[in-house]
Amino acid sequence: MKTRFTDVTLDVDYPIVDADAHVNEPPDLWRSRVPARWRDRAPRVERTERGDVWVFDDGKRTRDVGLTATAGLSYNQFAPSGGRYDTMRPGSFDAKARLADMDIDGIHTAVIYPSVTLSGAGVYADERELQLACVHAYHDWLAEFCEGADGRLVGLTVVPTTGVDDAVAAMERGMELGFRGAVISCFPNGTLDPTPEDDRFWGAAQEAEHPVHIHIGSFTPGATGRTWPRTDDLSFLGRTGSTKAGAQAMPVASKLVFSEVLEKFPRIRVVLVESNIGWIPTFNEQVDDMFLRYRFFTGGAERMPRLPSELFHRNVWATFVVDTVGLELRHRLNLRHLMWSTDYPHTSCDWPNSRVVIERQMRGLPLDEVKLLLHTNAKELYRLDGLPDRV
Repeated sequence: MKTRFTDVTLDVDYPIVDADAHVNEPPDLWRSRVPARWRDRAPRVERTERGDVWVFDDGKRTRDVGLTATAGLSYNQFAPSGGRYDTMRPGSFDAKARLADMDIDGIHTAVIYPSVTLSGAGVYADERELQLACVHAYHDWLAEFCEGADGRLVGLTVVPTTGVDDAVAAMERGMELGFRGAVISCFPNGTLDPTPEDDRFWGAAQEAEHPVHIHIGSFTPGATGRTWPRTDDLSFLGRTGSTKAGAQAMPVASKLVFSEVLEKFPRIRVVLVESNIGWIPTFNEQVDDMFLRYRFFTGGAERMPRLPSELFHRNVWATFVVDTVGLELRHRLNLRHLMWSTDYPHTSCDWPNSRVVIERQMRGLPLDEVKLLLHTNAKELYRLDGLPDRV
């Protein structure tokens, strides 16, 4: 009988990897780094009576600081606006403070996603040159943020939305900077629909064994719209809950599976981030059933030699924060493609008590399976060769 997990202190003798953590980009990041001709239109923070507000492209888009900076707060302190950089935890934007917060929380390594750019690089600007200047500036800053952390902070490229050439160029530069994957907010061609020209991006990612990430909050119409979505009615709770249950991830997964991307590029690695995992068995069951029923009149029988669930099982990874249902169904998933995360410093995080969350969710699971979720799967996906297997 397999030994069962009971306690982080007793049963975890290896470094824990947080597969989805965030930064709150510093207020002066873009204005201090973009070329002078773009400085007036670069993202900036305005101090207002209701708190700090990010302003993009000289006011075309805005976003309040609030729900992306809640680490250390209690639930009754959460608010969609009113946040200020001078009161948020410095671990949001300062690397030394981040490592200290990770030590407090029992986390060794964190994979870093943005906050300002969570919905995609299109939030910076529609104009190509300005958007690319902002992408370049973010990557320069992120490389500095991760530098000197002894591999504990793992950077990811933010892919621009200005076409395949720019997407490939940004990913290649990210590799040069030491980033371990790329984050896309739409298909590489810049739209929400795949096209054959995207193949150059997928081919380059496959050749480099470079994972491609899709985070919730992106890949939806209007994701880079003018303001943060309304939060003043109860429908906000439904939208956020369904998103965490896979509502945004399902359409993207469907397009990927049935676009033939995964058939053309059998070694591509796609990561669905923060959409959790409990929805995946039902999704795979239903798309398989429809495929088997409809494959002949749709042409699927000729174009897809494998079941959709086989492609998902082989090519798709997923992260989760709190998902006890998903863990109960873990053997109907690819157990080697699941990775736990904190979401620090956003509202899903339970800093500084992530070890409590781990124990509540994983108590009773076999020890070797827990190690896959907390350590091995992320280590292998991101090729963290310097990460020890024991501490």
